[in-house]
Amino acid sequence: MLFPDPRVQIHSTFAAIAKPTAIALGNFDGVHCGHQRAIELLLNHTGSLHSTVVTFDPHPQQFFSGQPRQLLTTVPEKAKCLESLGIEQLALLTFDDYLVHLTPAEFVTKILHQELAAQQIVIGADFRFGYQRTGDAMLLTQLAAEYGIKTHVLELEFDRDKRIGSSRVRAALLDGELREVDRLLGHSYSISGLVVPGQQLGRTLGFPTANIEYPPIKFLPRLGVYCVRVDTEQEQQLPAVMNIGKRPTVNGQSTSVEVHVLNWSGDLYGQQLTIYLDQFLRPEQKFSGLPELTNQIQADCVAAQKFYGADN
Repeated sequence: MLFPDPRVQIHSTFAAIAKPTAIALGNFDGVHCGHQRAIELLLNHTGSLHSTVVTFDPHPQQFFSGQPRQLLTTVPEKAKCLESLGIEQLALLTFDDYLVHLTPAEFVTKILHQELAAQQIVIGADFRFGYQRTGDAMLLTQLAAEYGIKTHVLELEFDRDKRIGSSRVRAALLDGELREVDRLLGHSYSISGLVVPGQQLGRTLGFPTANIEYPPIKFLPRLGVYCVRVDTEQEQQLPAVMNIGKRPTVNGQSTSVEVHVLNWSGDLYGQQLTIYLDQFLRPEQKFSGLPELTNQIQADCVAAQKFYGADN
């Protein structure tokens, strides 16, 4: 496993879901500030119902395109975020031909009423559902009311006159604009994974690194070097430098995530790490050789120490 089990319940079958429910519907990729407002609204109307976020697996865009969809939050990461916000369970609806071909009325009757026993529903104003996305928030409100289900429609969240959305978070990550990412998410973007053996090049250069095995579906930010904080299984918030890239100086081929914890020594092999991205330092580049690479790594470490020293 790449992630510790969250306490929030994750269900992929209707039978396992605790009912009756108060649900928030959507993809919730990133669990950004707009999602958090929806969850806040949900919890305000949960009462004795089981608070449930209902999302789709695989992501609808992956289903229709046939191409893998990289996610801001994997299912375990999403569950961990939802747990911190007070959600009881995460329900994963299998996004398949059956679900795709349900009419709006069938979706409400068969999924929301019969399978989920929903009593309260929270959706965004732009929510679409049913065959060919023919259902909207108004229709859902009307159809749900026939079963005594109350629907709460949340207006879209904006930041600096632009809508807060997962695509905007992705764009900011690809630009290395972590301050904007933090503002949109309400927290730092993170990458979690297991420390596995690497080429141990950093150790020979005097900067031992932890090679992180991250989930293939995890969305990675701009390639380059970052100031990050690291949570190990024993310690938290350790300042570090992270490199995401293909290591062109040594003719690397695949993308790797490597972390050097500042002023720290120990064995991290086999440990689960969570890395919080704070500052983009520089893009990935190819150096003339190992001496030049070593000098740059030293400069990166000094920059990170200065960054965190100023914070402290």
